[in-house]
Amino acid sequence: MAVPLNNASVPSLGSKLGLHLEVNIDQQSGFCFGVVFAIEMVEDILAEEGSLYCLGDIVHNDEEVLRLQRKGLKIIDHAQLSEIRDAKVLIRAHGEPPATYKLALENNLILVDASCPVVLKLQNRIRNTFQKQENVYIYGKHGHAEVLGLLGQTNQQAKVFQSIEELDLEAMPSKISLYSQTTKSTESFYAIHKTLTDAGIEVDVNNTICRQVSKRDSELRNFAGRFDVVVFVSGLKSSNGKVLFQACLESNPRTHFVSSPGDIQLAWFRENDKVGICGATSTPMWLMEDVRDIIKNW
Repeated sequence: MAVPLNNASVPSLGSKLGLHLEVNIDQQSGFCFGVVFAIEMVEDILAEEGSLYCLGDIVHNDEEVLRLQRKGLKIIDHAQLSEIRDAKVLIRAHGEPPATYKLALENNLILVDASCPVVLKLQNRIRNTFQKQENVYIYGKHGHAEVLGLLGQTNQQAKVFQSIEELDLEAMPSKISLYSQTTKSTESFYAIHKTLTDAGIEVDVNNTICRQVSKRDSELRNFAGRFDVVVFVSGLKSSNGKVLFQACLESNPRTHFVSSPGDIQLAWFRENDKVGICGATSTPMWLMEDVRDIIKNW
């Protein structure tokens, strides 16, 4: 039976089981540059002012959000934003629709815009395509913060889908412009493109998946294949985490998902195992290091 880390029978730090585990962290894992930019901006403001509003979780990792909340970050939603006046609010890396900027002007809010440059470029491309009166289709997760920002560029008229099964191919326009949320799987995106073209639909395909994200898919497959067991660290809300975890699992069936050190299970490991630790673009390095330190003490 799997034994959780917080079970009383599991040894604490400093107590050795003698499993002789070799533990390595993938140095390419962790925050992408867009998240690094946003968090550095937040930490600078908190150091100077002591508090800051953030519209939504700054990153899809509960442990990192809690760390920043302890420093004074205040997470709000769009309903709360409409009630705030004369304050400073951070726009996270996922970006926001035009309506958010309009509201900020009306409420005299100072926006600290940490939108990822890759996301901003995608928003501009989708807006330009929509203004040409083309049929915009977006491969992405329903309700995801980035997708809501993209949808806002088209006055909510783009078609968002997260699987090809959602589309009625026979009822679709004969020509579409296809875009993607930046953190989706490149392989899945091109499989969708093929299905659409095979159905006789003319597709203006725009691969807007972040190159830093798409590279990690193959990098993590190679990384996972070098170890006996892999521990993948990610927030439960992270779309990117789900994609990259699946890539690791396909490369190494002894891959396990954890969102915090308390999720680690002793039964995953055998004596002399080589253990690889990796994570999503929203996973902080300090969290992967905490996971490593616990496992090394077994």
